[in-house]
Amino acid sequence: MARQDTGSGRIEFDVERRAVLSSLAAVCLVAVGGAAAAQAGTAPEAFLDLSRLLTGRASLDMGQGARLFDAFVTGTPGFQTGVERLLAWIKEHNVDVGQLQQTLDAEGSPLAALPRQVMTAWYTGIVGEGGGARCITFETSLMHQLVADRLNPPSYCYGPHGSWGNAPA
Repeated sequence: MARQDTGSGRIEFDVERRAVLSSLAAVCLVAVGGAAAAQAGTAPEAFLDLSRLLTGRASLDMGQGARLFDAFVTGTPGFQTGVERLLAWIKEHNVDVGQLQQTLDAEGSPLAALPRQVMTAWYTGIVGEGGGARCITFETSLMHQLVADRLNPPSYCYGPHGSWGNAPA
């Protein structure tokens, strides 16, 4: 590749060399970014796998799962690693899900709080506790889905405006 002297003492490389370097940089960026995206894509899937296992439901709302996962990751240090470790522990110990919490508690496992957190999030729609609690969903939480055939979520008015204020007939 040719170099050109500009007369100012600086040597400028030609356009071909710049194109090659730019292409190589782009390839590296795509390779690194693609690997990070692929790795990030497995974490929410692991969370959904754990959630399906704990709730006993083969199908969960993926959008709601993504929102819950994001809330956990931003508010609970080490959550993503904990999910992966708990799934590996369950496979390794071949524990019945009905006995999982008791087994973790009996062992004094650092993962013992995780199943409670995940179940609370799915059933109540709330991630975290106290001042750090965040309501992620309400009407689509599992506690309302369980009774949806008979009850509507509280605080919802299903009549015209003001119908709740009329005295019953």
